[in-house]
Amino acid sequence: MSAVRTTCPYCGVGCGLRAEPGVAGAYEIRGDSEHPANFGRVCSKGAALGDTLGLDGRLLHPEIRGARASWDEALEAVAQGFARTIAAHGPDSVAFYVSGQLLTEDYYVANKLMKGFIGSANIDTNSRLCMASAVAGYKRAFGSDTVPNDYTDLEQADLIVLVGSNLAWCHPVLFQRVTAAKAANPKLCVVLVDPRRTQTAEIADLFLPVRPGTDVLLFNGLLDYLRKEDALDLEFLDAHTEGFGVALRVAKESAASIPAVAAACGLKEDDVLELYRRFARTPKTVTVFSQGVNQSTSGTDKVNAIVNVHLATGRIGKPGMGPFSVTGQPNAMGGREVGGLANQLAAHMDFSPKDVDRVARFWGSTRTAAKPGLKAVELFDAVERGTVKAVWIMATNPVVSMPDAERVRRALERCELVVVSDCVRDTDTTRCAHVLLPAAAWGEKSGTVTNSERRISRQRSFLPLPGEAQPDWWIVTELARRMGFGGAFDYDSPAAIFREHARLSAFENEGARDFDIGAVANLSDAEYDALQPFQWPRPAGAVVPPRPFADGRFFTASGKAQLVPTPPRAPAQLPSADYPLVLNTGRVRDQWHTMTRTGRSPRLSGHHAEPFVQVHPLDAARFGLTLGDLAEVAAAAARIVVRIEITDTVAPGNVFVPMHWGSVFASNARVCALIGAAVDPISGQPELKAAPVRVRRYEPKWYGFALSRAPLQLPATSYRALSRGAGYWRYELAGEDLPASWPEWADAVLGPRAARIELSDVAGGRYRGANVEGEVLQACVFVATAKWLPSRNWLATLFGSQTLSDADRLAILAGRAPKGALESGPIVCSCFAVGRSTLLRAIRGDQLVSVEQIGKALRAGTNCGSCIPEIKGLLGESAAGAASPA
Repeated sequence: MSAVRTTCPYCGVGCGLRAEPGVAGAYEIRGDSEHPANFGRVCSKGAALGDTLGLDGRLLHPEIRGARASWDEALEAVAQGFARTIAAHGPDSVAFYVSGQLLTEDYYVANKLMKGFIGSANIDTNSRLCMASAVAGYKRAFGSDTVPNDYTDLEQADLIVLVGSNLAWCHPVLFQRVTAAKAANPKLCVVLVDPRRTQTAEIADLFLPVRPGTDVLLFNGLLDYLRKEDALDLEFLDAHTEGFGVALRVAKESAASIPAVAAACGLKEDDVLELYRRFARTPKTVTVFSQGVNQSTSGTDKVNAIVNVHLATGRIGKPGMGPFSVTGQPNAMGGREVGGLANQLAAHMDFSPKDVDRVARFWGSTRTAAKPGLKAVELFDAVERGTVKAVWIMATNPVVSMPDAERVRRALERCELVVVSDCVRDTDTTRCAHVLLPAAAWGEKSGTVTNSERRISRQRSFLPLPGEAQPDWWIVTELARRMGFGGAFDYDSPAAIFREHARLSAFENEGARDFDIGAVANLSDAEYDALQPFQWPRPAGAVVPPRPFADGRFFTASGKAQLVPTPPRAPAQLPSADYPLVLNTGRVRDQWHTMTRTGRSPRLSGHHAEPFVQVHPLDAARFGLTLGDLAEVAAAAARIVVRIEITDTVAPGNVFVPMHWGSVFASNARVCALIGAAVDPISGQPELKAAPVRVRRYEPKWYGFALSRAPLQLPATSYRALSRGAGYWRYELAGEDLPASWPEWADAVLGPRAARIELSDVAGGRYRGANVEGEVLQACVFVATAKWLPSRNWLATLFGSQTLSDADRLAILAGRAPKGALESGPIVCSCFAVGRSTLLRAIRGDQLVSVEQIGKALRAGTNCGSCIPEIKGLLGESAAGAASPA
């Protein structure tokens, strides 16, 4: 079998990949050098996709209340449950909650079923948590949800302003493209605006650590500065925009001077002035924004404040300039195209009477929804109240990812009918389900996705469907047929769905709507299978897709863009004496969403094996926190327990906790349980970046860890974090109750004691035990009442050996590596498993001074490149240490 060209299932960059058959049925995943999104580049997650293709943990058969069922039984149960609920309480008593992990064809049929035939708009997507504010901001300004840029603009720009975007970790291939652009263009300047000094700051010429929630004020100040410096494009403003006067007046009133802006934003005056000067004098400017802008109660206003400065300077519709929203998920854009959001209908149409009539006629429906449905937070509020009595959740894990996550869990546990279709058997959300439907996973699915630059690419299957798993489009279509709508859902392939989706985009369009892919509405199955990546719009007859807004025409009623006044607003929740710190959430480099896929990869789990909280050194001293301790992070409604990292990458008064860990991988680390469900009043997107919390040292009675070749069934502990290593599972543990006997406790963890070597020091409060079968280490556990525990790294190396030496046995009992053994330290380069300690030894011992030298010596940084910012940080740390006086 030859390589299959497909598309990455992670972030919105939409990288092309090649899946190549390897040995023993495995697949190697490589970047596709011909794909225009990445030209062969990949990130650490994409490079490790081959590690995630196994079937352990998969949902392979339908289940009803925990018992295996046939597809007929499961689908009939769902169809009858939904039909009964609708008959008794109306169509608004049911809802779908879908996902940017779905393919466009899956999304299309789910939206059509709910809005066109059930007759309710109660379908929303987890993209509501991601890019809804960008959608709302674009629509207010342009009259359409049009991202006006493509990736080549990053390479043509002379100034890139990154706002609330950790490009290095969240969109690594775009980071690589910007890094290469800087090397090729010495004039290119990068400015980073972010509360945290993330790894993206490595390429920034100017870093502005803005106070959370003050982005609107910063860009209002820029708009007023542009007026004062005569840097406006008056001709463009007059011919192609409306609303400048009001927007400018609001900007002047809220941001009267640079000193006032700097004070309110927590910035240096010189840095604010430098940003303003660079923006004013650089025509080719792209402003890239992501979750730090969108995930806010004022997210839509933040977007419009950014768009305003581009409209005021005419920097839109031309190469190398524009306000560029980069999406978080692989198909967030595709979901927007088909109407996956509750306030959209389909094909970028809304709920105006004309649009409702048009879509209803196209679908042949007499019950098409005529008004918006419930957005994500509202939807789960309605589940909690009991007004939504049946919900179908597709390919997402809201019990971890939604704000006020514990309330979401309770709501689902009380709901009359919860259906979950997923490829993973055990998630926080599947635990709440009455019916489970096994869905196809990434390598088994075929369809299309749309990336952040409006580029539609094929995702192609290269693996057979395992067990009884089925594609999402098939599951939705089969349900529609059982609900009596079979005539409208007579699809036999994703290609048939795609053709209908494309026809709807062109139906009665005539250039009135931005989204039009009529040119591909009549593809044959073979042409669909061979479809090459392309950008929309692509109307029938178009030879070259037009650059959005190049002609100065927008999709508003007047045809002119709107500058929207953006008065600053404070975050919905502010710090207090009880909760004095501001919690920010986000991603880490090597994990994705709730880890259902990336958590399966040993090389991705080495970078951060546990959930953590990052605290500034001043706050650590203030609250008595020590590096490596456990901490309780608490809000008014919930608490979590995570490991402490002390770093000046967060500002004093701020903390950062990643969003990935749910109950499957940690006992109590669902950070979204700490975040209230406050939303942007326009977009409905929740505030996920500014929750008030407190942080206290968590001091259990004992600490421990276990390593094992096979998964362990552990007794209940107050702290547990699970990760996967190369040939072993790792468990970090702590407890508030001391067992009567550590050897007996270890029996429950490790099994029979006959094959065990152990040391039990009752007086010292220590226990060490290891199960050895023949000469092979099978599992070990270490516990102590003090915090000090042996290094996991050298113990982990023993699981790569089939012979345990006498020195190894003594070392296990002694709790330290044999003499001469070298620690690798925490993983920095995931591709080649190169640790921090290994890198530092090479840097200092071999006097390495560049990333290139490190690559030649250790290979670190030579594959996906995602670790290069950290390697540069270690080089700088070593250089600073060498320069310091003794």
